[in-house]
Parts: sequence; structure tokens; C-alpha cells
Amino acid sequence: MKIDRVVLPVNIEKTKFELVREVETKKSKFKLVRENDGLTKHSSGIRWIEWFEDGTLNNHHEVPTIGFSLLMFPFNESYTWLTTPITEIIEEQEGYIKFNTQNSVYELWSNIEE
Repeated sequence: MKIDRVVLPVNIEKTKFELVREVETKKSKFKLVRENDGLTKHSSGIRWIEWFEDGTLNNHHEVPTIGFSLLMFPFNESYTWLTTPITEIIEEQEGYIKFNTQNSVYELWSNIEE
């Protein structure tokens, strides 16, 4: 007698994660691209984080400023992405900003429709 068997994916968590990222990308309002390697992150919201001199959180803001870091969310078990502090704002216009951080160059678009 032959027994039918069901084959399951080897890594169920990876499959689940990929589906969640697909939904998050479709619902995203922000797209961040790191210049040196093309790393791309999508999020439904952002905050600009201000730090105390000792590296602890001071406050969050709606507008980028030199010294602030970009925090992308939603928050699940962790945040989507956090940059090092901004060292220079290269270009800024409605719905777009290009900026240097302590270790990377980023471009951020807002109100995107992917």
C-alpha cells in the first residue's frame, strides 16, 4: 500500500516573512534607498530621531535635521530601519530628500505608490 505524503516548505518562517514584506511594501508610504549597495526599505511611517550626547534618545521629530537619525516603522518585533545620524542634507524637495549619514548616503521618497 502506498501512503500519500504532504511536502511542506523547508523554512515556513521565511515564507511567512516574505508574504509579510510583500504586504508591507504594497502599503508603504516611504521608500528609502542606500546609494552604495541599493538596499531598499519600505515603511508606512517615519520619525526623525534626536539623540542626547551620550547616545540615548532625546526626542522624535517630523522634519529632518543634521544630527537626527531616520527611523522607519511599523514596529513589530523590531523597527524596519534606523540610520546613523545625518551629517549633510544634499538635496531636499517636496516628497524627496537625499542625505549623508555617518556611514552612508540615502535617498528617501514619501507618498510613493508601488
